[in-house]
Amino acid sequence: MIKRIYVLDVSYDLEEGKPYIMIWGISEEGERVVVIYKDFRPYFYLIVSEWGDNIENEIKNYSEPDSPIISIERGVRKYYGKEVKVIKVTTVIPESVRRYREKLKSIKGVEEVVEADIYFSMRFSIDMNVIPCNWIEMEVERLDKKGYRVDNVYVLKKVRGIIDKNPPKMKVLAFDIEVYNKYGSPDSSRDPIIIIGVKNDKEEKQFVMKGNDREIINSFASYIRDYDPDIIIGYNSNGFDWPYLLNRTKIHGVKLDIGRKVNSQPNQGVYGHFSIQGRLNVDLLGFAMSISEVKVKSLDNVADYLGVMPREKRANIEWNEIAKFWEREEKREELLKYNMDDVRSTYLLGEVFLPFGLELSKLTGLPLDQLSQASVGNRVEWYMIREAFKYNEIVPNKLEREGEEYGGGYVFEPMRGIHEGVYVIDFSSMYPNIMLKYNIGPDTLVNDGDCHRAPEVNHCFRMEPKGFYARIIERLLEERKKVKEMLNNVNDNATRKILEERQKALKVMANAMYGYMGWVNARWYSKEGAEAVTAWGRKIIREAAEIAKAEGFIIVYGDTDSLFLKGKGDINSLIAKIEERFELEIKVEKIYKRVFFTKAKKRYAGLTIDGKIDIVGFEAVRGDWAEIAKEVQERVIERLLVEGSVEQAIKMCREIIRNIRHGKYELNKFVIWKSLEKEINQYETELPHVKAAKKAMKMGFLIKKGSKIGFVILRGKGKLSDRAEPYYNVKSISDLDLDYYIDKQVVPAVMRILEYFGVTEKQLKEEGRQGDLTSFFNI
Repeated sequence: MIKRIYVLDVSYDLEEGKPYIMIWGISEEGERVVVIYKDFRPYFYLIVSEWGDNIENEIKNYSEPDSPIISIERGVRKYYGKEVKVIKVTTVIPESVRRYREKLKSIKGVEEVVEADIYFSMRFSIDMNVIPCNWIEMEVERLDKKGYRVDNVYVLKKVRGIIDKNPPKMKVLAFDIEVYNKYGSPDSSRDPIIIIGVKNDKEEKQFVMKGNDREIINSFASYIRDYDPDIIIGYNSNGFDWPYLLNRTKIHGVKLDIGRKVNSQPNQGVYGHFSIQGRLNVDLLGFAMSISEVKVKSLDNVADYLGVMPREKRANIEWNEIAKFWEREEKREELLKYNMDDVRSTYLLGEVFLPFGLELSKLTGLPLDQLSQASVGNRVEWYMIREAFKYNEIVPNKLEREGEEYGGGYVFEPMRGIHEGVYVIDFSSMYPNIMLKYNIGPDTLVNDGDCHRAPEVNHCFRMEPKGFYARIIERLLEERKKVKEMLNNVNDNATRKILEERQKALKVMANAMYGYMGWVNARWYSKEGAEAVTAWGRKIIREAAEIAKAEGFIIVYGDTDSLFLKGKGDINSLIAKIEERFELEIKVEKIYKRVFFTKAKKRYAGLTIDGKIDIVGFEAVRGDWAEIAKEVQERVIERLLVEGSVEQAIKMCREIIRNIRHGKYELNKFVIWKSLEKEINQYETELPHVKAAKKAMKMGFLIKKGSKIGFVILRGKGKLSDRAEPYYNVKSISDLDLDYYIDKQVVPAVMRILEYFGVTEKQLKEEGRQGDLTSFFNI
C-alpha cells in the first residue's frame, strides 16, 4: 500500500545483532505510526591513491566476526571539488565503523578514511531522502503492533518522494518540575520532586507529592503514555528536568517508560539532548539562546521579553525559596501557581519557537529535538552534509585547529551627538551574496589564472564552475525568493505563517554560511575564504559611502553592511545607483526620527519613526550591570530621544538617586549577574562574582564553569570582593552598599550618555540650569 507520512524522527535499534531503522511519524489519516526498514547498513569511504586487489584483500583481512565487512565497492567522488578514487566499505553494526576507521587508515595506499563519523540514522535519512518535518510518500506493508505504542506499524518497501504539504496537527505537551531543595542546589540523590506540572491544548494538570515522589513520577509517565504527545517541550529540560527525573527513577527502582516503543526511557544523545523513542523532546532554551537582547535567559525573562507571560502577571518565587513555600501550607498554593505559570510560559513559548524550528528542521534534516540543542555551526554543517550527498561530494573529516584571526567588517567613525532624520540602508545578505558572486570556498581557491582576486588579501577564486558553497547559497537564495513570491499570493493564515517561518529559516541558513566557513570546527573551513569575504565587504561599504556623499548625504555612521545617512538627497535614487554599481540588493532598513552616537563604535541609541527605541552597546543591553543601572540609563535615553530634554533627564536621575538612598526599590534591582568563564579554582584573583560563587558553594550550591552568579554588594569595610554576597542570602535593601550602586553603577551608566551634553556628576545630585537639546542637534 502507499502511505503519506509526516516524519517526526528517524532512529534505530538492534535485533539479533543487526540494525533496523524506525521512521516515526503521523499518517495523512492522523495515525501515529512507525515504519521499519531492516535492509540499510552502515558504510564509510577510503580515499585511495589507486584501486587494487592488494588494498581490497587487506581490507577483507580486517573483517570482524561480530560485524563483518559485507561489501567493498570502487567509485569516483569529488573531494573539495576534485575527483578522487574511493572504496566504499560496508559493514553491519554501526558502532563498529569507528573501529574500522582506525584499523584501515594504516593500509598502504589509503590516503584518508572519510564519512566514518556520520551516525547511522542520519546516514539513512540522507541516503534515502527521508527528511524530518516533511511528508514522505512510501510504499509499505502492515506489521504486527506488538512492542509499539502506535496506531500502526509498517515495513518500508520503497520511498517514493517528498510531498509539499502543510504539517499535520501535532499533540504538544509542556511540562516543568519543582524540587524540594532545602540544603542548597537540588541533589537528585537526596531531594524529591514535589510538583510536576503539564499542559496541552486541552488541559492543565499537576502531580503533587504526598508520600514520596515515586508515585507522581509514575503518574507523570502514565499521563504521557495516555495523552500520547508527538512533541514534549520544556525549558532547560535537557539540563535539569530529564536528568533529575531519570536519577529519581533509579533511586526508586522504576522506569520512566514514556516512549512509543514499549519499555524505552529517555536516553541522552548528541548535543546533550534526551531522545524519547517516537516523540520529539524539545528543550526551548536552545531556541531562546539566539535572543541576544535577553542576557539572563531564564524562563521568566524570555517569556516576559516575548510578551507571552509578563513578569508582573505571574507568580515569582526565587528557586532557593521553594522549600519554604512547600513547608508552609498557606504558601503552597502560591508555589503551585508558580509551577503552573512556568508550564504555561513554556507552552506559549512553544507556540512562538516551534513553527520556525519545524521549518529549520525540514531544511537542515536535523530532527527537531537535536536541532534545538545544536549550535548554528552544526545546523549549517548537517545541511551541507545533506547537500554534499546530492552533489557526490565527500564530506571532509572534522579537524582540530587553532583559532585564527582575520580582518572583519569595516566600521565608520560615528559622528558623536544627536542627529535627526537618519536613514539606515542595509545590504541584504551581503556576505552570502559576495560568496556567491565571487565563487568563494575552499574548493575554488586557486593560485593564479582567470580568477576573482580579493582586494587587500589577494586570495584568488576560480570563476567557473561554481563551487560547493556557491551552489548551496544560490539554492537557498532562490528558494527564499520563491517562498516570498508565494507569500504574495496566499490568503490562508495558517499557510502564510508556515511560509513566513520558511523564508526566515532560509534567510538564517544563507546568512550563516559565511560564519560557518570561518568557524575553525567546520568541516568545510576556509580562512582564505573568510578573509576574502570581509575584504570585499570592506571595499563595497567604503565605495557605497562615497556614492552616498556624491548624492548629497552625510555619513553619520556605518558598520559592515549598513550605512547611517542624513541629508537632502533622494534616498531611492541612491539605492538604485548602489545596486547598479555592486549588483547587490540594498534597502532602507529603518528611519530614525532621532539617533544618538557616542565617540565609541558600535554604541548608539535611536528612536525610529514608528516609536521604537533601539539601544546598541550600552549597559541597558548588557547583562553584567545591575538592573537599576540599566533601567536608569534606558530611561535617560528615552527622555533624550522622545522628549528632547537634558533637564528632564537630569531631574529624573536625581529623583532615582534619592529613591535609592531611601530604599524605595526592590532588592532584585541591585543584583549583578556574571558568568564563570572558567572553573572556580582556576581564578588567580578574587573577583566579586568569584567570591560570591565560593560562598554559594560552601552552602551546598552546585557551581561550575559557565554558571551565572547573581550577587549584590553589602555595606561595610574591606575589599569589594569580600562584600559580594549571593543575592538569595540577602533579605533587605538596607543591607546593601547603596553608595556603591549610586557611584559605581547608576552614575557611570548615566554619564555614558549625559557627558556628551556637558553634564557633570555633580549636576546629577544638585540643581542645574534649564536646557533642552536644541544646541546638540547636528542638522
